[in-house]
Amino acid sequence: MTEPQMINDIRLSSRRMVREWGFMNNTLAATAYSPSAVHTLLEIDRQGAMTAVQLAQALGLEKSSVSRMLAKLIQAGELQEVQSPLDARVKQLQLTEQGKTCVSRINDYATRQVVNALEHLNVPQQLAVSRGLNAYARALEACRHDIAEAEHTKFEIVSGYTPGMIGRIAEMHANYYSQHYGFGFFFESKVAAGVAEFAGRLDEKGNRIWLAMHHGRVVGSLAIDGQDLGNNEAHLRWFILDDDCRGSGVGKKLLQQAMDFCDGYGFAAVQLWTFSGLDAARGLYESFGFRLAKEWRGEQWGNTMLEQQFTRLKDASQR
Repeated sequence: MTEPQMINDIRLSSRRMVREWGFMNNTLAATAYSPSAVHTLLEIDRQGAMTAVQLAQALGLEKSSVSRMLAKLIQAGELQEVQSPLDARVKQLQLTEQGKTCVSRINDYATRQVVNALEHLNVPQQLAVSRGLNAYARALEACRHDIAEAEHTKFEIVSGYTPGMIGRIAEMHANYYSQHYGFGFFFESKVAAGVAEFAGRLDEKGNRIWLAMHHGRVVGSLAIDGQDLGNNEAHLRWFILDDDCRGSGVGKKLLQQAMDFCDGYGFAAVQLWTFSGLDAARGLYESFGFRLAKEWRGEQWGNTMLEQQFTRLKDASQR
């Protein structure tokens, strides 16, 4: 068991470092920016380019806080949005030339701060500080990941209509696809109208919707429409996750329940329509037996996209 005195000493030292590093101030590292903005610039410089979602995950900050901060840094000329080299529809953040100059000044300031402090220590002490701080920082990071993983275990999958689900499903679609693909009013209204119409048919045979819930809030959805295609084929619709639960495994749980339902009902096939570029989703679909049936250029989403149809035949999971 950790000694109480050791805990108190570490807490006291942490408070001293926070004060001496300047984190108690409104700005940091001789800049006009907040500590979180400074860390944003440094992290983007280290990675080269990042999406807003990746940045929020790396810094452990709320998406709304990150969005406001990024808007200010872009307006200030420190950051710019660029197209991803892997997918032209995905926006990434990069430093501008001004931003690179700002980061250089931050690094110079921080380096001087470290060098000046180390001059008060002998070589063995310097090595102890370097190794100890590195180990402690990694331990703190591990704690954050443990907490995040514990939060993910609190997801609950429910089936059927839940008050507010129509608005939340439309909101999650609009937030994700506007940020990553530039979709606007046309797409959001199409999703909202489709979910609203489907909700009126939920009590009919072959129709089902599953919702991922977290603290009473809808954070994911997936629907099986057993009526609109005919030919004893099911239509997989409105599969979406809130950014905070991506990578948690809840998407796989939603899809598993949906495919179990389809297999139990006896649908001859399950069809889904999407578009090129959603690689993570495609990998998940294919792991459940979906295969690309055809693709074409279309505009049903409001923008011209390489649209795709995936098909999962009956008992595909057993082949």
